[in-house]
Amino acid sequence: MSRIGKQPIVIPKGVDVKIEKSLVKVKGPKGNLERKLHPSMKIVMEGDRVMVERPSDLGFYRGLHGTTRVLIANMVKGVTEGFSKELEIHGIGYRAQLEGKKITLNLSMSHPAVYEAPEGITIEVPDPTKIRVAGIDKQKVGQVAAEIRAIDPPEPYKGKGIRYVGEYVRRKAGKAGAAQA
Repeated sequence: MSRIGKQPIVIPKGVDVKIEKSLVKVKGPKGNLERKLHPSMKIVMEGDRVMVERPSDLGFYRGLHGTTRVLIANMVKGVTEGFSKELEIHGIGYRAQLEGKKITLNLSMSHPAVYEAPEGITIEVPDPTKIRVAGIDKQKVGQVAAEIRAIDPPEPYKGKGIRYVGEYVRRKAGKAGAAQA
């Protein structure tokens, strides 16, 4: 039995979960989410708990069991607390500015890079070298953060670029120096 899949998902007060065959709808104080899950997985509502059951012990269903449970748990957490990812910009003259739903990045390019936040995602710039991506859908928050990071990922020689807060960038040594005569 999957250790993660067999754990019940406790539904907090103020959150409404509806299960229609393989479609799960979660409504909470921060918004609404819905996701179509694999039709073989049995999702059962027991009072204020949601349980996920698998049809058999085949390897495919064992892998899907924990995944399905975590997807539903993330939907519940998203509509109650939300998710966020923080990025930091390293480099002289590198900075970010927020203009409405668009973020303008002055980086190592000849022109400023402009990124527009998709629906359901908020981007904040607390100071010119920090970017905060927030929303209720964990997958969407991670995708937007990855797209912003991909505009100028950290390079290994000087460490310039956009990286996640706390991300370790392995540094390389530069050229060895002057040639020996």
